[in-house]
Amino acid sequence: MKLSTGMCTWSLQNNPFEVVKALKEAGLSMLHLELVALELFRELIKENNLTVSCTMLAFPQEDYSTLHRIRETGGIVPDDCWPVNRVLVIDAIEKTAKLNVKYLSFHAGFIDHTDTENYQLFCGRMTEVADAAKEHGIMILLETGQESAGDLRIFLEELNHPALGVNFDPANMILYGKGNPIDAVHRLAPWIKHVHIKDATASPNPDEWGTEVPWGDGEVGPENFFKALADINYSGALAIEREAGDQRRKDMVHAAKQLEMMK
Repeated sequence: MKLSTGMCTWSLQNNPFEVVKALKEAGLSMLHLELVALELFRELIKENNLTVSCTMLAFPQEDYSTLHRIRETGGIVPDDCWPVNRVLVIDAIEKTAKLNVKYLSFHAGFIDHTDTENYQLFCGRMTEVADAAKEHGIMILLETGQESAGDLRIFLEELNHPALGVNFDPANMILYGKGNPIDAVHRLAPWIKHVHIKDATASPNPDEWGTEVPWGDGEVGPENFFKALADINYSGALAIEREAGDQRRKDMVHAAKQLEMMK
């Protein structure tokens, strides 16, 4: 299975020179670009003939200090932040379209089907921004982890929107304690358009974060993961992400070399 591989810019604090150095060390030329750093990367993308597989948007109110806090503050869920976040999403859609990139990813927030009123409000907000994405010819990719694959599938089936897909992060399923990533690949197969390469080990306490580890050292299981991607005939991009540790560039380059050996 021959898949294009790149790196996430935010893994190296959106430092364009560090990112380009890591790409060159790994023999790669593709980015998953956080839009807050667009102007930092614009010239380097041209100078180094880089491609962008997907853009990414993070929301200013998000607090990842604990699982409880990110449940409260994540994505487009907080009502008091929606007016600002709506503008941020629309702006991100427009910037992504101008870059001629097909996909924009973000964590939309925890999906709770048991809270009917807030769930319908969430669906309305997602429909609004997905409609805007469709008008600009791009697709919004929801990053996995903040709900089980089953809950995310129910949401995607109910909205049935052509501008909504999935950025699949196998480690997030483990970090958030939301199920087996291999099973999740099969459940979400019709919507998976972009994939993160990241690994993790689960926490024994369901109310606490798992631990992110270098690719291949955790519970994802690279061989089974790539078998699952092959099973669903995945043909999109892979973006190496590293959000922990004090040798991120080294870990990301090592992951790239591991991937090359598996191809």
